[in-house]
Parts: sequence; C-alpha cells; structure tokens
Amino acid sequence: MAEVSQEAPRLPREDRSDGAAAGATRLPTLEDVARAAGVSRATVSRVINGVRNVDPGLHAVVWSAVDQTGYVPNRAARSLVTRRAGSITLVVSDSEDHDDDPFLSRFFADPFFGRVVGGALSVLRPAGVQLALNLVGSEAARAGLVGDLRQGQADGVLLLSLHPADTLPARLVDAGIPAVLVGRPARPLPISYVDVANEVGADLAVAHLLARGCRQVALICGPEDVPASQDRAAGFRQAMARRGHAWSPCESGNFTRESGEAAMCRLLDAHPDVDGVFVANDLMAQGVLGALRDAGRHVPTDVAVVGFDDSSAALSAQPPLTTVRHPLENMAAEATRMLLARVDAPGLGSMSVIFDPELVVRESG
Repeated sequence: MAEVSQEAPRLPREDRSDGAAAGATRLPTLEDVARAAGVSRATVSRVINGVRNVDPGLHAVVWSAVDQTGYVPNRAARSLVTRRAGSITLVVSDSEDHDDDPFLSRFFADPFFGRVVGGALSVLRPAGVQLALNLVGSEAARAGLVGDLRQGQADGVLLLSLHPADTLPARLVDAGIPAVLVGRPARPLPISYVDVANEVGADLAVAHLLARGCRQVALICGPEDVPASQDRAAGFRQAMARRGHAWSPCESGNFTRESGEAAMCRLLDAHPDVDGVFVANDLMAQGVLGALRDAGRHVPTDVAVVGFDDSSAALSAQPPLTTVRHPLENMAAEATRMLLARVDAPGLGSMSVIFDPELVVRESG
C-alpha cells in the first residue's frame, strides 16, 4: 500500500555520516515509527492506513510508537490512499430538535450514552479509527446527515434511535450506508443491530422479587412506544402470568429519575399494598427510591426494588440498587466490530446479536 504523506513538528536530525549540518531538522517518517515499534515499515503502513488483517496486538504497539516519535499521518492523504474517511459517527436520533442545546444535556447526563461511547472506543482506538458524534432531532437534520455521509464524511454509522417513528434507520438502508443499531429497530428493516434479551431480564427480576416473598409486585415501565420498554414490560407480564399472577399494577415513565419518582407516587396512591417493584431502568429506580423514602417506606423491608441496566446510577443509589445488568459496553463493542466489517465488505447481509442479561443483587431487593 502506498505510503501516506505526513505533517508534524520538526524534530532534531539524528547524527549522520554524510556531513549534514548538525542541528538540522527533519520530519519523522514511517521508518522512525517502525524502529520505535520494532516492526517493519510495511506493518506500520498497514496499521496507519486502517488495513484490518493486522494482528490486533500490533495496533497498540504501532500507535504508541507514533506518539513517541511525533509522527502525524496526513488524514487527507490517507483518505486518498484508502478511499475512506478513517472515522465512524455515533448518531443519536431523537424526536426533538437540539439547536438550543447542541451538546444535548441528556446525552452527557445519562450513563447509558457514556457506556456506549466507551464500548465503541475500545474497538476503534486499536484500529486507528476516529469516533465522531452527531445529534439529529429533525427530518431536515436527518436528511442533511445522510447527504453528508453519501459524500464520505464518515465510513459508517453506529446508531442510537430514540423514538419509534424515526426515519433515519430506513434512510440509511435506502442510501446503502453501513450502519448498525444499538437496540432493535422499532419496525422490521434489513439493518444490523445488537440488543439485550430484555424479556429474559424482566423474568430474572420477577423471579427474584417473588422469591423474596413479595406478594404485590408492580411495574414501572419506560415510554410505551419504545422497543426496549415494550420488551421489558412484555417480559414482566409473561413472567408474572407464568407464576400465577394474572394482573399487576403498572405506571409508566420516560427513563428519567423524575419520571420514576412521579410514577412511584402514583402507584402508592392507587395501590398502597405494593411490596415489590420492577423498574425499567436505573435512573427511574433512583426516583422510585426517593419516593419511597419520602413516603416513609423502608427499602427493601417494606418495598423491594429491582432496576435495569446496572449503570453508575445503580451504585450511587441509596440503598445500592439490585438490578438487571445490561452489558452495554460489550454490546457497543460488538456493534462497532460489526460496523467495521460492513465497511470492509459492504455486501454483507444484515445480522443481529442478542446478549444475555444477568441479575446483580445489592441492598434494594
């Protein structure tokens, strides 16, 4: 593969026997990187140019040598060689326009999104691929994004689609842009995705609450039109029915702490005998714990609480939250690997990978 050109701060010239003036400077080269890494120049070139048939263990060695020598690949030249942007974009497609909040406060406040970013970077960094972030909340923004992607501004899309009427998954499919969803699509599409077995997670929560001796177990679900929320609610009801409970009280929230607190207050008003609650995510479960504390209910003696995610919110809750572990970092890493494979081989068919959840028992239930 052709060597890319480079731009970097000038370094002191090494001692040479050809009479070159002492103190002259030169640009660091691929040979400098190869010597520092203890590998061949060809290996350095393959790593820097994103060729993926290189031993993954060499990526870290080569990029460490790049940092050590100060070599800076010229990304424009690299794109000419590889015909790739050398980046993927993580797209959050929401139902609201965020022009007044371009950094999307919810994105940075919710542990869910940070875990997705961490999982993606664990794969992209060793591969030398950059991660960009795009937040789109309107049809105009979605159309503009697809147009930019068609012009090669990124090699593919890791997509978080936050509302069921989102047109972006179908737009990406129609445009032939490599894309992988984190979470199943709201409607059937030939698009690859990763997900967790939400129904299985709900079953784990129900089995645990009933085994504790809870007699009136309630559900606080997320938005009723969101696939993950639908699956967790369906799994809860099936698990309860299989164990002889034909009906259970339910309130809904929107995956925020405040909505969980409000939902728990409504449950206590309508069903004061509730002694166990399965909550569809940890942030809402934090709000549930606050509502129970304000109502004078002891957790878990009076009411046992089980959340879903095993995020940082579960650990910071008081008491620490029993929850269903949602392996987001692993899911995002797998979605990223799937996306890079589709960038390398655009003809690959769509596929899905479903991860198993597990129950993490702490003090709330």
